Amino acid sequence: MRLKIRRLDPTVTLPGYGTNESAGFDLAAAHDLVIPAGEVALVRTGLVIEVPAGHFLGIFARSSTPLKRGLMVANGVGVVDSDYSGPNDEIMVQVLNFTGAPVHVTKGDRLAQGIVLAAPRVSWDEVTEIRDVARGGFGATGR
Repeated sequence: MRLKIRRLDPTVTLPGYGTNESAGFDLAAAHDLVIPAGEVALVRTGLVIEVPAGHFLGIFARSSTPLKRGLMVANGVGVVDSDYSGPNDEIMVQVLNFTGAPVHVTKGDRLAQGIVLAAPRVSWDEVTEIRDVARGGFGATGR
């Protein structure tokens, strides 16, 4: 899949994959910042990415970011819709500093990864019954 991408800052590195088999491409900070303890911050990437219709860009934490940096993607997973690709619709990573100390982020630090995923549109068939057999409720598969 080929995507259109625009750098808002010509010094920002384009996203890349860590290995040939990496599922996600790395998203890095476009600026230096300090995230105070217990706070949420938006980290600019300096990139506008045009995601194809019928898809979305999922933003996930890199596996090392919470352990090594004390940061997590604040909303669990960021969802960037395909229509968020105007001239200044910069991709940003919302992070939470869950530590008791400020976290310093430096331009170029890879904090998250992006994966382009299909987003099928659904319509609803409302019914009065679903299935005859229940699995036992929330958390039942572990019993």
